[in-house]
Amino acid sequence: MSHPRRTPTGETLTSLIPDLFRLNSLLFTAGDRMVAGLGLTSARWQILGAVIAAERAQPVAWLARDLGASRQNVQRIVNDLERDGLVTFETNPHHRRAQLVVLTDKGRQAFDAAMRLQLPWVNALADGVSQKDIETTSRVVAALRRKLESSEASA
Repeated sequence: MSHPRRTPTGETLTSLIPDLFRLNSLLFTAGDRMVAGLGLTSARWQILGAVIAAERAQPVAWLARDLGASRQNVQRIVNDLERDGLVTFETNPHHRRAQLVVLTDKGRQAFDAAMRLQLPWVNALADGVSQKDIETTSRVVAALRRKLESSEASA
C-alpha cells in the first residue's frame, strides 16, 4: 500500500511554515519594543489599526473576525484600551449587547505616534529586498490566508 506524499509545492510550503511562525514572533517582539514607550504592545497597536481600518465602528466580534483572532482575546485587549482611554464603547443600534468600539482622540494620537516610529524601522527592514519580491510574497500570503479562511468557514 502506497503512502501519500507531499507534492513538490506542498513540500516547499511545509519547509516555509516554521520560518513564517518565527517571522510572526519576531515581528511581534520588534513591535512590542518599538511601541512600549507609548504604553502600547503589538497586539494593542494591531487592534487600534483594525478599528481605524474599519469603514465604521464595529463590535469586538467583527474586529476579531477581521484580525483572524479569538473574540475573547480581542475583547480583553479592547477592554484594556478602553480603560486607558484609547477607545470607547457606543451603543450598537443593531444589537443591544454587542457595543461598538470607537477610537478616541487619544487612541488616534497613540496610533499615529506608533506609525511614526514604524516608518524608519520598516524602511530599514525592507532595504535590500526587492519591491517585486515583497509584492509576490504578499499575493502568496493572501492566497494562503483565503484558502485557510474558506476551509474554516466550511468546517
